[in-house]
Amino acid sequence: MITTTDDLLKIINTAREQNQKIVFTNGCFDILHSGHCMYLNEAKKLGNLLIIGLNTDNSVKKIKGDNRPINNQNDRAYVLAALRCVDFVVLFDEDTPLNLIKKIIPDVLVKGNDYEIHNIAGADVVLNNGGQVVTIPLLEGKSTTNIISQLNN
Repeated sequence: MITTTDDLLKIINTAREQNQKIVFTNGCFDILHSGHCMYLNEAKKLGNLLIIGLNTDNSVKKIKGDNRPINNQNDRAYVLAALRCVDFVVLFDEDTPLNLIKKIIPDVLVKGNDYEIHNIAGADVVLNNGGQVVTIPLLEGKSTTNIISQLNN
């Protein structure tokens, strides 16, 4: 489900009352591929609710350059929300989801293993609140950048 931050916070409060574990990850998810699906399925196994913080189009442009995103934020959010393993998608406009993580305070923060824990935005917030930070192995050769590169060649 695609939701707002305010609505998401209400949902999280209810989930916590039911002792559910909140898992959070984030990204651009510009062209969804098997690597993304594997990663999100593994993230979902770490708790009850999987929340994706999705970079807005403006945020993606700042991070990836003027030629990105390929798919707009509404399309990207719709596709992610359609995945069985994803419970909620919420957009954020900053370069990192730090402000969103400070509001959500997930039980588990997940990123790909191309990140070191000390470089993951919000890791300190999650760890200082008794949560855990987990890195998940990525499928080799599976990336949006590779797909775009193949299309351009």
